[in-house]
Amino acid sequence: MKTALLVAVRLALAAASVAGVVTQVVLSIRADFSLVSVFSYFTILSNLYASTVFVVGAVRLLRGVPSSRVWEVVRGASVVYLAFVGLVFNTLLVGADLGELVRWVNVVHHMVIPAAVVLDWFVDRPRHRQPVSMIWAAAIVPAVYTAYSLVRGALVGFYPYPFFNPARVGGHGGVALWCAALLVGFLVLAVLVRASGNAMVRRRAARADAPRAA
Repeated sequence: MKTALLVAVRLALAAASVAGVVTQVVLSIRADFSLVSVFSYFTILSNLYASTVFVVGAVRLLRGVPSSRVWEVVRGASVVYLAFVGLVFNTLLVGADLGELVRWVNVVHHMVIPAAVVLDWFVDRPRHRQPVSMIWAAAIVPAVYTAYSLVRGALVGFYPYPFFNPARVGGHGGVALWCAALLVGFLVLAVLVRASGNAMVRRRAARADAPRAA
């Protein structure tokens, strides 16, 4: 029963997230807004990633595929990215001009999916200890994304977020400070996700050892 419910919830969440992305794409086409710019938002990319993880995770459950260390690193990265999206949007970007945002899409992408991904991590708990390399693996994507956003912004004048735009944060020095702070935030979240996963693995092992010790 738990497996069937988890599968259904994961597929429903993935569908809602993808529907939000499709809605933004349609609106952008109607407004003659660059599709490249649409997919330059970390929110869009991370929601597509989370949707993929949800779908693959649902299929793995249906097929009875056991969890693996690599798969849990993939899931952990999703938790880091979506937790970051939720925290940054609901603190630093409240009231910021991020283009045309449909209310329900905004709620799904910045609130529902981030919360659901984090909750899913604790419901379907990791079974393998995560290496320290998980932290650096989770940081690679945002580092590449930041470099892409800065280079493309300098070339075409479009910055997906105000903290990438030198004109909005006091020049390139301000951009550098923001990027450093955001990267530190990613690393802190990755450390917390790894620690929580390993703590759940230890508790599982302790429960399994308890009957033998008795």
